[in-house]
Amino acid sequence: MSVTHASCVTVPPPKPSKADLAAAVHKIVPDLVAPNLKVLFCGINPGLYTAAIGHHFGRPGNRFWPALHGAGFTPRLFKPWDEHELLELGYGITNMVERTTAAASELAPEEYVAGGQRLTRLVQRYTPRVVAFLGIGAYRSAFGRPGAPLGLQPEWLEQSRLWALPSPSGLNANHQLPDLVRLLTELRTWVDAA
Repeated sequence: MSVTHASCVTVPPPKPSKADLAAAVHKIVPDLVAPNLKVLFCGINPGLYTAAIGHHFGRPGNRFWPALHGAGFTPRLFKPWDEHELLELGYGITNMVERTTAAASELAPEEYVAGGQRLTRLVQRYTPRVVAFLGIGAYRSAFGRPGAPLGLQPEWLEQSRLWALPSPSGLNANHQLPDLVRLLTELRTWVDAA
């Protein structure tokens, strides 16, 4: 995948219409990956808005980009359409399940298991240092770890360490932006020290 340099001008996509959102169920948001990343962030699955604009964590109100910046992963607050700049910093994005839905609750348990298998193949190919799950429930379901806590996991996925985090979705009321920033800062500190 090619890298968009920071000097390139990025243009926000137009706001999707109702028809665009309805058509988004048939779209897949491509992985943003490269070999030997420091961290591969793994979301649950694309939402309709994200798929409609074609950029990860694209829905207004999603806290991924502000939390990432607040934790020091990015030098400025990135917008979803700046996502390719993450590769230059050593970070990438994928999803546990590729299928687009209006809500993650629409996913079946077997989709998480299949997503975990797909992720394992991706990790074998690209060898990230850490896979950070942005949705602890997705991690628990995909890998049969019902009691997994937040943070660094004792298990490995191939040669990658695993880190479980809450979903940054605006629908996740259990963890607000300060919580996400604190938890992502712990991850960044660990990665920088490793």
